[in-house]
Amino acid sequence: MDPYKYRPSSAYNSTHWTTNSGAPVWNNNHSVTVGARGPVLLEDYQLVEKIAQFDRERIPERVVHARGASAKGFFEVTHDVSGLSCADFLRAPGVQTPVIVRFSTVIHERGSPETLRDPRGFAVKFYTREGNWDLVGNNMPVFFVRDGMKFPDMVHALKPNPKNHIQEGWRIADFFSHHPEAMHMFTFLMDDVGVPLNYRHMEGFGVHTYTLINRAGKVTYVKFHWKPECGVKNLLEDEAITVGGSNHSHATQDLYDSIAAGDFPEWKLMVQIMDPSDEFKYDFDPLDVTKTWPEDVFPLQQVGRMVLNKNPDNFFNENEQLAFCPALIVPGIGYSDDKLLQTRIFSYADSQRHRLGPNYLLLPANAPKNPHHDNHHEGFMNFLQRDEEVNYFPSRFDPVRHAERFPENPAVLHGRRERQMIEKENNFAQPGARYRSWDSARQQRFINRIAEVIGDARATQEIRRVWISYLSQADRSLGQKLAAKLQSNGAL
Repeated sequence: MDPYKYRPSSAYNSTHWTTNSGAPVWNNNHSVTVGARGPVLLEDYQLVEKIAQFDRERIPERVVHARGASAKGFFEVTHDVSGLSCADFLRAPGVQTPVIVRFSTVIHERGSPETLRDPRGFAVKFYTREGNWDLVGNNMPVFFVRDGMKFPDMVHALKPNPKNHIQEGWRIADFFSHHPEAMHMFTFLMDDVGVPLNYRHMEGFGVHTYTLINRAGKVTYVKFHWKPECGVKNLLEDEAITVGGSNHSHATQDLYDSIAAGDFPEWKLMVQIMDPSDEFKYDFDPLDVTKTWPEDVFPLQQVGRMVLNKNPDNFFNENEQLAFCPALIVPGIGYSDDKLLQTRIFSYADSQRHRLGPNYLLLPANAPKNPHHDNHHEGFMNFLQRDEEVNYFPSRFDPVRHAERFPENPAVLHGRRERQMIEKENNFAQPGARYRSWDSARQQRFINRIAEVIGDARATQEIRRVWISYLSQADRSLGQKLAAKLQSNGAL
């Protein structure tokens, strides 16, 4: 008998209750007790199994991106980019690839309202014929820190105080007073885009610099952008209170209801490209994740479109157990030396192995849809059916062979081992330019939000003056107006 013919599934539901092992249950309402009033007997396996299973229903919450919603659909190539990448799923216009997407809030907990000010995650898993590609990004094009060494500290500062479990402005103000490179990210987070209307009206960014590699082995730097066809819309403070006051899952519900009604959200995938031979020509480091590439120098070019037309069949299976990792790439797409990306390559997979187990890539939502073969076996929750006798490589008893060679980044690495800041920090030019692009009302809203954070009663005058100094270097009038706001609030 084939043991996998009757793999556990709702398709094989019994008409009566059973235990996990399939034994019939004639009474699913009462435990076995001594007499009608108890005590309960330990031998009641049905009760023990039911309670033990219930006790383990929750897997560890994600450290970040705990609150999220997912949807499924397809990606379709619309423009010929075969000259930039040899990736099979990009081989020609019209080619479609199944995808699953997870949108999320970053810092706050799984049950938190979706109207809180917070970056949003925008993660896309492409189920290609050459394996899965995970494009794991955010709704903001830059990030707080440029080196993965600072990532745990950054998250700790933004998370609730470990003593009282309350997110507090003085901790945020204190930490980022040591990191002037974060000012650019704050011009997004504390701007009107800090609270998206919902997930459909939200941009997505790969954030990092990646590489594209064509058949000839030519390498091109690339940044990925998702542009919503329905436009970008956000919530101001009073609007967020109104929306969130009645429904703390408003964005999840909006995504689900829209797809269920046939109003399928769609995004264009755009890229910016740069020749690596030009990377030292500019006043910023192209691999610095706290910087954007100016669109007048590096114009957006369309690659394809993504349509989400199917809701999850099961929220837990296709959201909570859905796992992304920037390390998952396919031939034709590669990493760059971005320090934060290099850290994420390890960190994400390590987090998923802790959260879901070493075999998390066997779970249906995470497993590749193309034929695959490796010698990884056993371990926790390995449910893959294996009947081979050879689990090593190479072997004359196993016909599996290496795949055909594909182009890889041929860059020659050189330099000494060191812990050092990048040379071109240029922390203030881009945040200043972004601030000046806003109208006066939007500028004032930004100032009010910054003042609220650094005006926290426990933030010191030194911390506030450092922030004023940073933002004055971005724009003199911004620093002056921030100081005036703090003075009017009695915080300076």
